[in-house]
Amino acid sequence: MHVKHVQRKEDSQISLLHFPTTESTVFRDSIFNTGRNCGWFTTCYMLCDLPADGIYETRGAAMSSTAAATGLVLFLLSLPVVQSQNDYGVTYTSTQICAVKGSTVVIGCWFKYPSRVNVLKRVWFTKGNDNNPEDLKTDPVYAGRVSYSTQRKSCTLTIRDLRESDSAVYKFRFETDQKHFTGLPGVTLNVTALQVHVDTSSYPDWGTLICQSSCRLHDRPSYIWYKNGQKISTQSGQYWYSRYLNPSDSYSCAVRGHEASTSPSVCVRGDSCNRVNYSNRSICAVKGSSVDISSTYNSYESPIQSTSWFRSGHGSEDLREDSQYAGRVEVIETERGRSTLRIRDLTESDSAEYHFKFNTQSFEWGSSLPGTTLTVTDVQVRVSRWVQLDCVTRCNPYVSSYVWCKNGQQVYGASSSSYEAPYDTENSYSCALKGFEDFHSSLVCINGERCNRVNYSKRRICAVKGSSVDISSTYNSYESLIQSTSWFRSGRGSEDLREDSQYAGRVEVIETVTGRSTLRIRDLTESDSAQYHFKFNTQRFEWKSSLPGTNLTVTVPQVKVSRIISVHESQTEAELKCESSCSPAGRLSYVWFKNGQKNTTQQTSTYTDYFYPGDNISCAFTGYEDYCSPPVYAPKFASVLVLNNSHEIMEGSSVNLTCSSDANPAANYTWYKDNKPISTEQQLIFSSIQSSDSGEYHCTAKNELGQRPSEVIFINVKYAPKLASVSVSPSAGIVEGRSVNLTCSSDANPAANYTWYKENKSLFHGPVGMYHLSSLSSEDSGKYSCKAENLYGPAQSVTLYIDVEYPPKLPSVSVSPSAEIVEGSSVTLTCSSDANPAANYTWYKEDEDSAKASGHNFTITDFRPEHIGSYYCVAQNTRGCRNSTLQLIVTARRRHMWP
Repeated sequence: MHVKHVQRKEDSQISLLHFPTTESTVFRDSIFNTGRNCGWFTTCYMLCDLPADGIYETRGAAMSSTAAATGLVLFLLSLPVVQSQNDYGVTYTSTQICAVKGSTVVIGCWFKYPSRVNVLKRVWFTKGNDNNPEDLKTDPVYAGRVSYSTQRKSCTLTIRDLRESDSAVYKFRFETDQKHFTGLPGVTLNVTALQVHVDTSSYPDWGTLICQSSCRLHDRPSYIWYKNGQKISTQSGQYWYSRYLNPSDSYSCAVRGHEASTSPSVCVRGDSCNRVNYSNRSICAVKGSSVDISSTYNSYESPIQSTSWFRSGHGSEDLREDSQYAGRVEVIETERGRSTLRIRDLTESDSAEYHFKFNTQSFEWGSSLPGTTLTVTDVQVRVSRWVQLDCVTRCNPYVSSYVWCKNGQQVYGASSSSYEAPYDTENSYSCALKGFEDFHSSLVCINGERCNRVNYSKRRICAVKGSSVDISSTYNSYESLIQSTSWFRSGRGSEDLREDSQYAGRVEVIETVTGRSTLRIRDLTESDSAQYHFKFNTQRFEWKSSLPGTNLTVTVPQVKVSRIISVHESQTEAELKCESSCSPAGRLSYVWFKNGQKNTTQQTSTYTDYFYPGDNISCAFTGYEDYCSPPVYAPKFASVLVLNNSHEIMEGSSVNLTCSSDANPAANYTWYKDNKPISTEQQLIFSSIQSSDSGEYHCTAKNELGQRPSEVIFINVKYAPKLASVSVSPSAGIVEGRSVNLTCSSDANPAANYTWYKENKSLFHGPVGMYHLSSLSSEDSGKYSCKAENLYGPAQSVTLYIDVEYPPKLPSVSVSPSAEIVEGSSVTLTCSSDANPAANYTWYKEDEDSAKASGHNFTITDFRPEHIGSYYCVAQNTRGCRNSTLQLIVTARRRHMWP
């Protein structure tokens, strides 16, 4: 191995280690191959393949060394960058830094100046210019995250909780009583988020996971791998990890020492593996405000049986069961695979790391990965100089503007984190983050403690309905003599509560110590929930603060059915939860009552038991047993109310059926008609009821603890006869001598009476719609109709024609001309008969078999002697036939006829 090492300045250092190896590989840092280029990197490590015959030179700001590649060479390089001018200078220990998102970075820095001058100000900046830099300490984006070294000539910068937006060029500038100096070119910081890349190109079921970053990390980092949220203890710390890949598993990685900054969990195949990812790894929130902490999740198995949120240090207790969070937490799941934990009325003790987990039948996500770290900060005014006030927070919830108040009134135009206040001892000041004006800092005096101010002991108070509450404030007046003090509530002007009729006999103002006032309200009601303010008056000053006072929330405990475990014929096993809109101070315990009896074994917010239909369950906060929640119970009954405008339910009228019950939780209702479910509304509304709606109705009232059925009612819809219809039986073959039945029918309620008519003449009237005709004759033929009628109106049928059929009666015959029949003349014989249906006629001559003619008439056009004889006609229809004879004799040109 050939190494050329030239040391040019004492500020530069190089350590060279030689490890014999057969591989031509080198960790390179500022390496340049003078024969063949293998890359040029100033301050990061990586692997590269080096030709065995190469000559390599390490280049820094002030040194150079050359090596022949005969083994593995590790260069541990520190390259200070120095800029100096006339005994002024800034030295950065590195000019290129790559750091992991969420971690902390330390940018080493030293500066020098002549001993005869005094340093007035030190500034790190990324914005502005050398003449007008923006100090990182005053930039809201960095609030609570940056600090400067306090050593005499050290300018080291520390940035915590790195964000990708922190990537920038950082420069240090200092001012003395003679000049200012900026260290150029500065330090370039790149903040990277880790990502897991899955490579399965070699084998279908075997893959390599690679932990990637957008820039190359300093030093030679060791990596940690996680499978399904649990640390893999067998992995070797490499940036890659190879193994058999199961599609149900997810993987993530982190740099050792920066475990709080892991990569998102990724599936090795597809998107349906077990995993949980958090929308934000760290959140800053203002004390008293609300925060949403969100995660996305997925399970390889389906379905997911339960989900919950918990905090580090509290085991895996569901926050909804934690008394510290009683009435303040809510879990929101508006879409599948996304859960949001909402915490209201934040306190500094809520600062913690929060985790989400889920369970399936055979899997539980019990991640050792970091969750979301919540930092709850209050807001304080710090008097840094007599004329400069700073608004200080532990962290910054991504706000860039501030609100300042003087004596409780907003100072318009003041929006930066610092405020130049005139020096005085009379006025007080407070600040708030823009958008969080309800969470102002306490008021402070610039000089001394005698300025005008009012501070409240508590910004928020939760109290139980029926109990008493004390709301306290401390106050001071610059003037020694305070003439009056009073308490008032928002939305009612400044009326003294002692004069307010709503509070008559319930309020008391207590002042046992000068400068401290306590408002006591007894027998609290929910309408007492409001914001309360204190004010005072002197001879020339009145405290009229626009700042928030103390918010009082009066709560009533409520029992909710959180889970039904099993349902039996006479009882229900359920889990009940005692909830409230807020929680009184302190970690709470609870009291449960069943049918008025105290349960001495149950002190948590949940209560699991078997409940019968007659049971009443209530809860209270321990110490507030006299202020129980309303009881919960199964429906005690179900009743039906029928609303109709008249005594009778008429078709077409409006009818409302209402099912009611006494139940808590409120009952759900189901309506049944003839034992078939028809509606799940409490009211069954018929805007125009029809006859088809008649039937038996009942309802059931049901809640989570049981159900009750109502009595059965019969809905009888009344209506006039609908169209009357008529029929005849038998409908065919109405023949003389037989019998038929005429039937009149109609749909009516109540049943109709019937009247039969023939040719508009009444034949019969009665409750039965049948009219009997026996031994029919031709005289019974005619037009028949009926009328159906009840109390609500008539209905007329259509006309029915009865046609009685009968065989021909005895035919009658005639001859024309009836006078003398002359030979050669024309003679017409006519035959007629009464018959129904009409008869057909056939003419015969006696002693001849064949018919002479057919039809009503028989005409002989040329009468001859051979025509003389006896003739007869046959009248025939479907019901029978009859004969008639006629004899024609011609003598002496005359006609003689004998029947």
